[in-house]
Amino acid sequence: MATATHSRRYAGRMPVAPARKTGTWKMAYADFLTALMAFFLIMWLVSGVSADDRAEIAATFHNKAATSQTIMAVLPDSTAGQLVTALTTQSGLANAGDNVILTREADGVRIDLVDSASRPLFDSGSGAFTAEGLALAEATGQALSPFSQTISIEAHTDAFGAAGNAYSNWELSADRANEARRALIMAGLDASRIRAVTGLADTRPLDAGQPHLSANRRVSILVHTND
Repeated sequence: MATATHSRRYAGRMPVAPARKTGTWKMAYADFLTALMAFFLIMWLVSGVSADDRAEIAATFHNKAATSQTIMAVLPDSTAGQLVTALTTQSGLANAGDNVILTREADGVRIDLVDSASRPLFDSGSGAFTAEGLALAEATGQALSPFSQTISIEAHTDAFGAAGNAYSNWELSADRANEARRALIMAGLDASRIRAVTGLADTRPLDAGQPHLSANRRVSILVHTND
């Protein structure tokens, strides 16, 4: 309980002991009730969101922070800096929001084209791009075509198994990696620049704590700037 004190002094008399203000606790109590109501309101709102959506929201904030830190860390006059500038000013990628993540790595710049519930990049259980996924891959190819660095293409799935025992997430991710390769070449990327095309299934989730998260379904393109 919060309290405050003040002293009363009367002329010609000895000072008296401080007197307590008796109403201050009411303000503190009102502040406590306001904070408590806000807390319960947030809990009520969150309770209406599915577990997958909550995980995706958390990943969104994480990815935004990672992208901001990445761009700030890249020197503007380096090859990596020129790459980031080309990618962030390409209209098809600049307007993609959380479906595109740029990361500066020791050996280059990584471009993740990320699936989401609101904007799926692949048809369910299929290696084929959706219209949105194809547009992002083509925009990436157009942005990368003026450069000469080699690239590696990786495709990833979530932890849900693919339909059928004969067609696993390994085949699915390999098909998606090759789908991305074809889209990049059609967009103007020289095929000789492609160093590797790999399907990694669900072995490298974007969010290790949420292996079934839709954001784990992605195509990852690493541009090797240290060649």
